[in-house]
Amino acid sequence: MVTQLQSPDKQNIIYPDSDGEPMADNTEQFRLIVGIKENLELLFANNPNIFVAGDLLWYPVQGSPEIRRAPDVMVAFDRPKGYRGSYLQWQENNIAPQVVFEILSPGNSIKEMTQKFAFYRRYGVEEYYLYDPDRLDLCGWLRAESELEVIDSMDNWVSPRLGIKLKLSDSGIQIYRPDNEPFLSFLELDQLRQQAQQQAQEAEQRAQEAEQRAQQAETRSRLLEARLREMGIDPNQV
Repeated sequence: MVTQLQSPDKQNIIYPDSDGEPMADNTEQFRLIVGIKENLELLFANNPNIFVAGDLLWYPVQGSPEIRRAPDVMVAFDRPKGYRGSYLQWQENNIAPQVVFEILSPGNSIKEMTQKFAFYRRYGVEEYYLYDPDRLDLCGWLRAESELEVIDSMDNWVSPRLGIKLKLSDSGIQIYRPDNEPFLSFLELDQLRQQAQQQAQEAEQRAQEAEQRAQQAETRSRLLEARLREMGIDPNQV
């Protein structure tokens, strides 16, 4: 599938939606890419003008389909959510993705990563985060005017755009929402859902049991009142 620009002077230029490269080289890289992307989707679910994507080709220059990159995860503020075959910047109010994440794999070369950095620096990325899961190494760059400048310390770093906190531990990267809740996997989220559902069911059962006990107590009270009246005793005078 391809996206074709329909403009008077560049009608025949094709911008492919795929570069033929796999999204990830191994399960850990895939887990991290999907985890970051989906948790960012959840974080900004109520904002219709924050677009989050994973492994989506970004074309910054109209008429130059050879200039492109597919960040592992990218976030574009002031752009509507919705389907895209690729991110054609001139059709996005010329807004470049402001935040980009890359997860290294053994297949990434120094040349490739150098080219990616140069691309992100040239075409307007504000925050660039690079994580190596094999070495447990996290690097970050923040835009200052026309340059991406390295962030001296990434531990407990808070993204200016996203508000999330990045931490490193012996088990790898840990990411926290602005409310300090950790990013969770689908499995962890489903376990929490099941736990909440079970707690709700138990609370409902306790409420039903309490209601039954109250009804039983009321029934006993009425029977007692009736028995007292049969004996000629006014229960209100007892």
